[in-house]
Amino acid sequence: MLPTVLAIRAANCIAPKSYQLDFDNLPGGELRRAPDGWHAIVPLGGTKHRLWLRELPASGYAVVVDLPLDADFELRLGAARRFWLALERRALGMPPLALPALKQRRLILALRAVDGWQEGNSYRQIAQGLFGSHRIAERAWKTDDLRSRTIRLVKLGRRLMRLRWRALLNKRKGRDDK
Repeated sequence: MLPTVLAIRAANCIAPKSYQLDFDNLPGGELRRAPDGWHAIVPLGGTKHRLWLRELPASGYAVVVDLPLDADFELRLGAARRFWLALERRALGMPPLALPALKQRRLILALRAVDGWQEGNSYRQIAQGLFGSHRIAERAWKTDDLRSRTIRLVKLGRRLMRLRWRALLNKRKGRDDK
């Protein structure tokens, strides 16, 4: 099961009104029976939360989120927190699998840099394509910080290709893209 799909089960108590989930009536949501239990998509707080239930809880009962202590714990915890915040009608924050804007930009630049490198362009030509020719110094190219940055971006792009980009983007491994 994907780490962002929350395993939900009924608790042995009645839930406060704001925490009650009526699985028989999910406005805009979906509920499907499968061989392994029930799969629900619950729209709350401007996003869709994916839930898995072995059995449907009785109407009005509180639900419990199971968070196994495994390699996906941090992602499951983020998804559970967003679900709870949606029930509380509070701002959800970033999705658990979203990349920060700076990392996303760096990965885009790395893929563009490796494309240029595969076409046989020099590091200077790649840097001109990425950052604009106006930022490239004519004389001090060997010591220019954009040269070093371009080389690092090409190396990252090659690693993305070699390791399959998912391996580097996988938050569970804790890899750094330096």
